[in-house]
This record gives sequence, C-alpha cells and structure tokens, in this order.
Amino acid sequence: MRFETKAIHVGQPPDPSTGATVLPIHLSSTFTQEAPCVHKGFDYSRSGNPTRKALEECLAALEEGAAAAAFASGLAAETAILSQLQPGDRVVTTPHVYGGTYRLLEKIFRPWGLEVEYVPDVSINAFQTHLKNGAKLVWVETPTNPMLSIIDLAELAKVAHGANALLVVDNTFASPYFQRPIALGADFVIHSTTKYLGGHSDVVGGAVITARSKLMEGIRFYQNAAGAVPGPFECWLTLRGMKTLGIRMERHQSNALEIATRLLKHPKVERVVYPGLDCHPGYLVAKRQMSGFSGMVSVVLRGNSQDATKVLKRLKVFSLAESLGGVESLAELPALMTHASIPAKVRNDLGIVDGLIRLSIGIEHVEDLWEDLKQALE
Repeated sequence: MRFETKAIHVGQPPDPSTGATVLPIHLSSTFTQEAPCVHKGFDYSRSGNPTRKALEECLAALEEGAAAAAFASGLAAETAILSQLQPGDRVVTTPHVYGGTYRLLEKIFRPWGLEVEYVPDVSINAFQTHLKNGAKLVWVETPTNPMLSIIDLAELAKVAHGANALLVVDNTFASPYFQRPIALGADFVIHSTTKYLGGHSDVVGGAVITARSKLMEGIRFYQNAAGAVPGPFECWLTLRGMKTLGIRMERHQSNALEIATRLLKHPKVERVVYPGLDCHPGYLVAKRQMSGFSGMVSVVLRGNSQDATKVLKRLKVFSLAESLGGVESLAELPALMTHASIPAKVRNDLGIVDGLIRLSIGIEHVEDLWEDLKQALE
C-alpha cells in the first residue's frame, strides 16, 4: 500500500457497528466491562481510546515504524523520550533545534540531572568527536529549525549506533511524506502533529514513532502514567488532516521553491535558505535522503530587526504568527518569537540573527504570496 492510500485507510476501516465510512470520534472517558478486567480492549481513555489507536496505527504506517504513541503536544512527546533516561545519562545534540526543545533540555532536564552536550556544527565528524565519551541518545532535527541545515541521517545512525546510542530524529519540518528517518536508521521519530500532519492550524498534538516494538514499551508506560495524551477530537482532527498530507506537501514544496528562487533576486534580501536550492550547502544530502524539500524558507534581510519587523507588519496574505505547516502562509521573527528562549549569543552563532524571517509557505496561489512579499519588502 502506497503512502497516500495508507494516510486515508490505515487504522480507519468502516465502522463495524454502523458502516460509517469516516472513523467515529469516541468521546467516552470510560468503557463498560463484561466482568472485572474483561473488556473489548479499552477501559479508560487515558490508557487507550479507539480514535487515538487509529491515529497511532496510521502514524506508524506513514513513518514505516513498528509502533506509535500520540501525545498532547510535540513537547509532551519529547518529554516521553527524555523520561526514559536516568540522572547522569548523556544526550548529544545540536543547538540547531526548536527553541522549546532547547528550553526543555536546559531548564527542565539538565537541573533534573541530564547531561546535555551540543556539537558545534551538524557535520558527522562533529558528532563523532562528541560521542567518544559515549551517550544514551543522539537528538537531531533535519531540516533544522529555523536555519534549515541538513544532517546526513544514514551516516549519523551508523555513528550513533557505533557509540551504543539511540538516534532520535524530529521529522516535523519534512513530514513523513518527504522523509522517513526510520528507513535511514533512526530509532525514534518525533513529530509535532500540530504542524504538517494536522495541516490546518486547528489542533495541537505530538507523536513518538519507534523502529522496534521493544522501544515502545517504556513510552507506552509513560504515556499512561504521566497522562499527557490528546483527546479523541484532537486525534480525529489530526487523522482528517493526514488524509490530504501528500497533495498538500506537493503544493507547499512547489510554492516554497518558487518563492525562494524569486527572493534570491530581490535587492533587499541578503540571504535565502531553502534546501531545494542548489546553492544550499546541504542540497545534495537532502536530495539523497528526502523525496522533496518541504515548505519552510528562511530569509535574512539587508538591515536590522526593525526593518524585518516593518516588513512583517506590512504583510497581508501571510499571517504574523508562530507555528508552521498549515494550509495558510505564516511569517515570524525567530529571534523574538519561536527561539527567544535560546541565549542571544547562541542564536547569533547559529545564524538566527535579528533580521532573520522564517516563512511557512502555505498552499495559496503562489502569485498572491509573491505579490504580498514584494509589497511588504518594497
């Protein structure tokens, strides 16, 4: 079964009791039992719910994983993985991560006792050097947020496993339509399902997908014990969004490539970052491990943050908002918004300068998007 067919059908057969073609939303918090501990697979919705089960089955299929667990947010999904560790365990990662991930590592898990080490760049050699002292997890995003750096996942998996570490990949920016890290050697895949998977900016959620069923045991225990689960309606909304993931991602990508190409030639633009441009340093790796380049574009303007703010305030079709991956186009200033929790020196070293604008290119008509950007810039 191919990707688009899986997205519509896996975990979602017609309802056996009514014949409903669309999966019902099972709102019940509890389930009647025939006798103590004798039931139809569900007893309490924190522990398991039919709508959530359908979402998890579909997520696992799309990522080509063994199992999936859905959570109330992407950060809840990240917390589930980090909670498998013990104080004193070591995580090797890169500062090229979402600001919320950096905050989670530095403000929650480091005080708890986790050792976190950041590689200076996203090269395989840098990871190799920092893994000489061992680690429990190697944690990466690719493309990274918001600098869209590309990490060679197949090579990194070899290096991580050679150091007896598990590889965790945040696949939110690419989506499983364009990239499947488990097929490249990853042990865990994380998603903020709020983004491309949900696709309509109307639901918050997260997910963990594992390469092997054994890895899911601790995640499942945490999911039930800590209870940061999505409600049935959120699961249903995410499933609804996933049905059109393939056709949406194709439009996100085609629009993004056209916008990035045009921005390269604009006199007020200093730099354009998009993995689908052959001038991107990670272009060849991205082309090898991804089937497409997704819909995120980062732009550095000539000038300062005040100039960038003026441009953002002039936009009319693009919304000035955090998040990404919805059908509508969004623009934001990472230094003041999504990545404000990262120290200024670290941001600047990464290239997240005050004049950097992150664009989430939606599926509107590309000419309307370009006209909006052009009038804002001029």
